Amino acid sequence: MHKKHFYEKYIKRPQDFICALLALIVLSPIMLVTALLVRIKLGSPVIFKQERPGRDGEIFKLYKFRSMSDKKDPDGNLLPDKDRLTTFGMKLRSTSLDELPELINILKGDMSVVGPRPLMVEYLPRYNEHQARRHEVRPGFTGLAQVHGRNAITWEEKFDWDVKYVDNITFLGDWKIIFQTIATVLKHEGINAEGEATMGAFMGTEEEKVG
Repeated sequence: MHKKHFYEKYIKRPQDFICALLALIVLSPIMLVTALLVRIKLGSPVIFKQERPGRDGEIFKLYKFRSMSDKKDPDGNLLPDKDRLTTFGMKLRSTSLDELPELINILKGDMSVVGPRPLMVEYLPRYNEHQARRHEVRPGFTGLAQVHGRNAITWEEKFDWDVKYVDNITFLGDWKIIFQTIATVLKHEGINAEGEATMGAFMGTEEEKVG
C-alpha cells in the first residue's frame, strides 16, 4: 500500500497548482493558436473530453485538443484511429500540444504534473493487483513510463514504471521526469507503438488477469 511522505503530503499539490497556472499563462498564446487550427482543420468541438479514472479509480473528465476526425463507416460506426488521425493530428501528438488542456485538470486537482498517465475507464477491470497500484496516486501529465519509451514499450513495461513511480515519489525525482519529458518531446520519441497509429488497447495480462 502506498505511503505518503512529506513531499507528497505538503508540497506536491501546491507545486502542481503553481506550475499548471504559470504554464497556462505562458502557453496561452500557443494554446489559442492551436485551438484556432483545430477548429479550422478538424471542426468543432475543439476540446475533446473523455472520462478517465483518477486516484483510487475515481472518474473525471480529461481535456485534450481534438486530434482525430469524426469519419464513420456506412453503418455509422467510427473508423479505426489510423483512419481518423490526420496529418495535422499527428503533428499535434508528436509535439504533445494536444495535451495542453490537461493543465486545467491539474488546476482542478484531477491530475498531477507527474504521475501515471490516465488511461481508459474500460481498462480498470483488466489490471492485475500489481498494475492496479498505479491508481494509488493522482494520474499525471507525464510520468516515468513517458520518459522510458512512451508508446514504444509494452503495456506491462509501462505499468511497471508506473508502480515504480508510486513507490518512489520525491521532489528531485519529479523534476528529473519533467526535464526528461521536455527532452523526449523535443526529440519526438516514442509517439507511436510499432505498427499502430497510437497505442493498441490494453486487453489484460493473461497470467494474472483480473475480472
